Amino acid sequence: MINTIKESYGSVFDLSESLVSLTNKIISRVALGRTYKGFNFKDLLTRFQYLMGVVSVGSYIPWLSWVDWLRGLDEKTNKVAKELDEFLDGSINKNTVVDNVNGGNEHCHQDFMFKKKTQPDLAFREIPLKDVFTGGTDTTSTSLEWALSELVRHPRVMKELQKEVTNIAQGRSVITEDDLKEMHYLKAVLKETLRLHTPLPLLVPRESTIYVKLLGYDIEKGTQVMVNAWAIARDPSIWEEPEKFKPERFLESSIDYKGLHFEFLRRRGCPVIQFSIAINELALANIVYTYDLALPNEGRPEELDMSEISGLTFHKKSPLLVVATPRL
Repeated sequence: MINTIKESYGSVFDLSESLVSLTNKIISRVALGRTYKGFNFKDLLTRFQYLMGVVSVGSYIPWLSWVDWLRGLDEKTNKVAKELDEFLDGSINKNTVVDNVNGGNEHCHQDFMFKKKTQPDLAFREIPLKDVFTGGTDTTSTSLEWALSELVRHPRVMKELQKEVTNIAQGRSVITEDDLKEMHYLKAVLKETLRLHTPLPLLVPRESTIYVKLLGYDIEKGTQVMVNAWAIARDPSIWEEPEKFKPERFLESSIDYKGLHFEFLRRRGCPVIQFSIAINELALANIVYTYDLALPNEGRPEELDMSEISGLTFHKKSPLLVVATPRL
């Protein structure tokens, strides 16, 4: 990714596209031990996430299921499911293999599925691979996109972060994972990004298992529950100036995405958040360490379009287009 940005010197670069490619390749290597080419995963991922955020009338009013068919929801859903199944089945059968994480040795895999076996573990098929790819790619790349957008929009924060990573790197060409534990401002930037741009604004729907009376409301057993994490993260009774991007709020705070800080995240958080955060920290640190980022045509930072597209996750409406110049 760093080299790809370098090739764009002097021209406008689509950083959003690069972040999706980066995270998808990482997930592919971890889950299946290899990366793929000739497959437009971003387009498929976009359509899948859009459908995940669409309200299905038939799910709530069964006798109106024909409305979903009439508006083409059933057809679109079946098509995306079929394409995802074909891609994942092809991955398991080693079709369209480009390279293997173990250097080409077909008998020593280091991924979730093969576990050093010459044949795939059939029990792995019981794991929802769609969750591995769509959840791992979409939320990670989206968080990185929002973080970099906020940094471009707030030059003061960008300079402060660049100062920290430069001091810790001490002239080395790249930031390593060992460096991350000393980067407190970097962690604050990512926490503030997760707060202001919650990856799943309404979380995953839940169902109450028992009857409960909550704040004067009767919640019957079996009721679908939607938690508005976006509203919690912007609650002015919890956060000072909640609409502003202020990483400093986390420097002297014990609030973290780990633990039981319900004002920030929630009890049932992402099961692989440590994996995602490691990717975010390493990618973000190396980008701001290696490059200065500016808007095309000498655009002013405050003019950056920060509008959102609603769905299962909140994406930027427009891609993050930047002009990168080397710092090293």
